[in-house]
This record gives sequence, C-alpha cells and structure tokens, in this order.
Amino acid sequence: MKPTIKDVANAANVSIATVSRILNKQAGYSQTTKEHVMGVIAELGYHPNAIARGLVSKKTKTLGVLLPNVSNMFSSEVLDGIEQAAHENEYSVIICNTDRNGRRTLDYLKVLGEKKVDGLIFISEALTSEYYQAIQHLNIPFVLVSSMSYKYQVPYIKVDDKHASYQAVTYLIEKGHKDIALISGDIDDVLAGIPRVEGYCQALRDHRIEVRQELITYGDFGFESGKECMTRLIQTDQPFSAVFSTSEEMALGAMSVAHQNKINIPEDISFVGYDNTRYAEMSIPPLTTVAQPLKQMGNKAVEMILTMLETGKKAQSNIMPHSIVERESVKSRTK
Repeated sequence: MKPTIKDVANAANVSIATVSRILNKQAGYSQTTKEHVMGVIAELGYHPNAIARGLVSKKTKTLGVLLPNVSNMFSSEVLDGIEQAAHENEYSVIICNTDRNGRRTLDYLKVLGEKKVDGLIFISEALTSEYYQAIQHLNIPFVLVSSMSYKYQVPYIKVDDKHASYQAVTYLIEKGHKDIALISGDIDDVLAGIPRVEGYCQALRDHRIEVRQELITYGDFGFESGKECMTRLIQTDQPFSAVFSTSEEMALGAMSVAHQNKINIPEDISFVGYDNTRYAEMSIPPLTTVAQPLKQMGNKAVEMILTMLETGKKAQSNIMPHSIVERESVKSRTK
C-alpha cells in the first residue's frame, strides 16, 4: 500500500497540517522540522497527490499549450523549450493541436478551463475576439508565442518578421542576386505571411530592384505547397537566380522540385529559408536560413507565465533576436 500523508505525519511525530505546509512551501515550521519531515518522506517513498496539493495551493502546476500544427519542426522546437522550462519548475504541460480550427480551439479552451490549468501559451495563431473572450473567462495569465495582437494588450514573444525577411533578401542582394523569387505562406496571414512579404518587397525597393509579382508565389508554409510554388515559378519562364522561402518546409519542397528538374543548388539557383530548425541542417545541400531562437522562445514563454503567477502583474513582451545562418545553399554571383 502506498504511504499517505497521515503515515508521514505519524512517522515524523508531527501534525498532518505541518506536513502539508512543508510540502506546499508555506510558513509555520522550523528548518529542523522541515529536514526531519523531508527525511521521513524520502524514507517512506511518499509522493504527494497532485490534486490534493492543488486544493491547498489553488494551483495544479499545469500549463496549457495551444498550437495549430503539433507535427512540424517549428512546433517541435518551441515545445521542446516549453517542456524543458516547465519540467525544471515542476510543472506539467497539456498540448492541444488546434489545426487552425476555430471550433476545436474553443473546445480545447473549455477543456483546459475544466482542467484548471494555471497558465496558457498560445502559439503561432491570430488571437481572435472569440479566443480572447474565452481565455479572459478562464482568468489565468497567458502569453502569445510567434504571434501578437494590436487589439488586445497581451504579452508576446516573437521575432520582427518583416525585418528578418528584409535581412534575408538583403543578404542575397549582397551576394550579387537581383532576380530573387519569393515563396511565401498564406497571402492573408497577418502573423508570418504579410510581414515577411513586406520585408521582401522593401529590401528590393531599397536596393532599386523592381518587385516582380510573377516571382511571388503563395502556399501554406508546408512541404507540398513549397513544391507547388516552385513548379509555378519554373513554369513562368521568368529568370531568377535565388529563392527566399518564408518557411523551411516550403524551401525543402521547392528544393526537391529543383532537383527533379536537374537544377543544381546553389550553382543554378540559391535558396534561403526561414526558422533554422533541424530541417535546415538535414537538407542537401544544408540550407542557409533566417534563424529564430525557437527553443529559447518556449523557455521564455514559461518564464513569463510563472512570473505573472508569482507577481500578479502583466509580463513585458519580448522581440527576440534573429540572424542569418550561412550554410551551403547560396552562391555568390558576379555583379
């Protein structure tokens, strides 16, 4: 039979209330008593019941995470950072894959409320009025990751997508490229679609290079749409020496089409991706890319939630640094 808190109290010759206060880090006991009780707990192999502790502390030590696609490498690396930080702080994580489905998202928010999660992390999806009202009803701290809202003053963590894209295209221009195609995510995506297209266009204009709409294609950030975009670019018969893709999955899809069409990378066409997941290192050739600190963003999200739980104050938003990681997919061209 598993030992109970009563067994610990009897063996330590203290009250159940004292054991409970020690486990929940409340005041009312000496350091000697604490060390004695913790020794008895270790000796008996007692493990506190999380639900019972939650009733005392009014905390479940659980965080909810909502994200649109749990299977891609972007999500995997952000989740890695979240789970690492949560584990270090003795928190558990409930992961909800929304698939960008509004009804499913609202259903998950209801479930997380029933589970009494202490905080919520909302990843890579626009915060609609419906979502905001549902989260407000939970009355818990929450943070946006790779997202932000102008309408609602919610703490967020993200990179400056427009600036990051601007630097990626400028990098290609400095390597001697002028005919630069763009493979973008959803044309209506206000989070990562529109800002990255704006950065691409601004970089071209600032270097007095014409923005050619026939060299801009749109997909859904996935591998298959990257293949479709590259196929369309090839079929235009418009010359281009480089491709900037606003996601690495799309870049890999485009590179596979280049290979099928006997286009050598980077000798014939150079490629730059976006994110710096493990996909970039695994591609052939290894992909030069815009690096987002994805794991650190996950770490920081948990840190912000815990700070808000401790202080009761709203956390400061964070614009995280980005960089260009050079590998082997870009070749300099003679100017």
